[in-house]
Amino acid sequence: MRRFLFGLLLCSAFVFSAQGQTMNNERLGKILHSVSDSLEGEAGNWQFFIQGQIMICLTDEGFNRMRIISPVVMIEEVSPDELMACMEANFHTALDVKYAVSEGILWSVFIHPLKELTRAQAIDAVQQVYNAVATFGTSYNSTHLVFPKREPEEPPGKKLPKKS
Repeated sequence: MRRFLFGLLLCSAFVFSAQGQTMNNERLGKILHSVSDSLEGEAGNWQFFIQGQIMICLTDEGFNRMRIISPVVMIEEVSPDELMACMEANFHTALDVKYAVSEGILWSVFIHPLKELTRAQAIDAVQQVYNAVATFGTSYNSTHLVFPKREPEEPPGKKLPKKS
C-alpha cells in the first residue's frame, strides 16, 4: 500500500510540475518563431508565414485567450455550396479549427485559452489552420482525422430486394 501511495505521489508531482509551465506571450512567440518561415510583430500580435500563407496570432494574457487565424478567401467569392461545405467541415473534418466569417473574409480560425495551451497544441494549431486554408474547396480538412457522416438513407422504392 505504501508503494502505491508513493507512486501516486510521484505521479502527481510530475503532473503538477508539467502544468506549472503555463503558456504566455514569451513562450508562444518562441514557438511561432520556431515553426514559421518569418515572424513579425510584437508580443500578443504576430504576423507570420508558413509556406507563403499569411497567418496571424493574437493573444490577450489578461483574459487568457489566444487565436491563430489565416484568411482563406473574400466572402463574396464563396459560393453557397462552398459555404455549406465549410459548415459541414466545422462538424466533421475541421477538427480544432473552424471556418468563420468576419469583415468580409472567410477565415480559418483556432481559438483556445492561452495559459492552458501546450507547446504541442500550439504547433498543431498552426498546422491545422494552414491545412484548413490549403484544403478549402476540396476536402475542407484540418487533419487526417475525420468524424464520419451518417450515410444518407435510400429514397423509398429504390431498395434492392433481399435474396432468400
